[in-house]
Amino acid sequence: MSGPTKKVVDVAFKASRNIDWDGMAKLLVTEEARKEFATLRRAFNEVNTTLQTKFSQEPEPIDWEYYRKGIGSRLVDLYKESYDSMHRNPKYVDTVTPLYKPKFDSLLVELKEAEEKSFKESERLEKEIVEVQELKKKISTMTANEYFEKHPELKKKFDDEIRNDYWGY
Repeated sequence: MSGPTKKVVDVAFKASRNIDWDGMAKLLVTEEARKEFATLRRAFNEVNTTLQTKFSQEPEPIDWEYYRKGIGSRLVDLYKESYDSMHRNPKYVDTVTPLYKPKFDSLLVELKEAEEKSFKESERLEKEIVEVQELKKKISTMTANEYFEKHPELKKKFDDEIRNDYWGY
């Protein structure tokens, strides 16, 4: 195997080792998502297997002497000359990756920062949900003073409105 084909196979093999399929599967909630994920995993494995088997094999070299004996050396030499003059695997020069690699790396950094912010916000919201649920349970028996103990900013606002003789109309 040579050139770009080997590179593609190597990248696919490395990618398959780095994917945490079980970890991702644990994050799925709905049955439909699990089915789609299983389909994706199966397709990935099929493509990876194809890359590992079909494209990793070198073609067998041509036995020109065998054909010279059966066909004749003049015709075989003509074919051999044409075969040797062909450019079978043009070299691929990657000019795109160097342009987008820095952008991709910066996006990964932004993604990690956004993920951290998201986790912090999620924790804050979970705490707020717990507080609201507790308040919902206690609201029917709670006094205004008990409520204002938890929310002193509202007590200050109401006191200011009363002091300034502002009754909302």
